[in-house]
Amino acid sequence: MAKTRLKNIDACVFDAYGTLFDVNAAAAQCAAELGDKWQPLAEIWRTKQLQYTWLRSLMDRYADFWQVTGDALDFAFDTLGINDAGLRGRLMDLYLKLEAYEEVADVLRTLKAAGMKTAILSNGSPKMLEAAAENAGIAGSLDAILSVDDLGIFKPHPSVYQHGVDRLGVPAERISFQSSNAWDAAAAATFGFKVVWVNRFGQARERLPDAPDVEITSLHDLPSIVGVEG
Repeated sequence: MAKTRLKNIDACVFDAYGTLFDVNAAAAQCAAELGDKWQPLAEIWRTKQLQYTWLRSLMDRYADFWQVTGDALDFAFDTLGINDAGLRGRLMDLYLKLEAYEEVADVLRTLKAAGMKTAILSNGSPKMLEAAAENAGIAGSLDAILSVDDLGIFKPHPSVYQHGVDRLGVPAERISFQSSNAWDAAAAATFGFKVVWVNRFGQARERLPDAPDVEITSLHDLPSIVGVEG
């Protein structure tokens, strides 16, 4: 998709995991202990983490993202035959300190310097998001860190996206929403945001009702897309 310019944008709202923060970073930092299991563990952990958010929402059995992340890690350990409480503790601790992608800090600073409102809107629990933002050095470039914990339901429920509108005081059509998750991008488009799909991993487009406005491979081009000159 061409890097078209979005007009009349007053706020840039970001998904966190996979968009700002590298969800594989925790497992990668334990590669010495995990050996050739580190990448399968990262993939199973992330896949089950997302599945549990969707299933818990449908079952009306909300638990915060910290518990979901731990449950997903336990499933990954069982799947790969790993039984190491110390390693589990280290991986969970590292999830609070995920590395941001290399362009993230500069992009957020550029947007803020231009007067754009910026926020995270994520499934993550407040303590997880605040810890990750502080660790990555981007907390000062954010006007708000918004969690589904305030609502008790996960994305892609429309109330999550409405939460961003309500908290920022900006109409949906004047918000540019960025996500690396194709399903999240589609749901945000259905809600009414202008959507930039950060397709970092070369994913296929989802077969869902609505599509993002713009597709990019990193956040590097976002300022120019929303009319901010770096």
